[in-house]
Amino acid sequence: MASSTGKRFSAADIAALNDKFERATPQDVLAWALKELGSGIALAWSGAEDVAVLDMMWRIDKNCRVFTLDTGRLNPETYELIDKVSLKYSLKVEVMFPQTAAVEKMVAEKGINLFYESLENRKLCCGVRKVEPLNRMLGTLDGWITGLRRTQAVTRGKLSKLEIDADHGGILKLNPLADWTTQQVFDYMKANGVPKNKLHEQGYPSIGCAPCTRAVKPGEDERAGRWWWENPEHKECGLHVKAKS
Repeated sequence: MASSTGKRFSAADIAALNDKFERATPQDVLAWALKELGSGIALAWSGAEDVAVLDMMWRIDKNCRVFTLDTGRLNPETYELIDKVSLKYSLKVEVMFPQTAAVEKMVAEKGINLFYESLENRKLCCGVRKVEPLNRMLGTLDGWITGLRRTQAVTRGKLSKLEIDADHGGILKLNPLADWTTQQVFDYMKANGVPKNKLHEQGYPSIGCAPCTRAVKPGEDERAGRWWWENPEHKECGLHVKAKS
């Protein structure tokens, strides 16, 4: 695992870059970031958008880095996709796991499916299984890349293409697909032969842990199947929630 070089961008830098790249293609944004940060930036892969971004990155730099969070509660189809992606692009997907002791303690105290009981419990589970492993990885990086888009959820409507991630040491956070639609993502994947999760064909536009994801119903928001028992404004796992100052 590479170490951070400590390269950082100022708020003025980010503002200027957002002006420059707002109407640019995702590939333009990625090419700039890969040139600037090299192996110091990596893609956080979880959904369909991320595999599309991975394909774009790989076409720019065959040595690009990608990591994923294995929570221990993923669908079999997701594990299958990890293998397919690794083979197709001949790259090593860096897999981050939660701390065993933390998982055992949580389950012993709260139960295996604690997340159904309360919002507090669900956030605890996400914290142990996703947020802590992510934090460990980001502590080694100068920047990270996501597949976040503005149309995904009410919590992402004002998403910028470039951000300073103040919660992770001020590293760069890149959202190259911020202005893309769901249709654009799947059109790109089809046109370029990008592997996709089989669950997408079963009504799952957004896929997380198996017990916390269901297929969406006609007319529902594409993230309606994530933590469906909660209010829309709460539907973030903590990976992309900014700490309040």
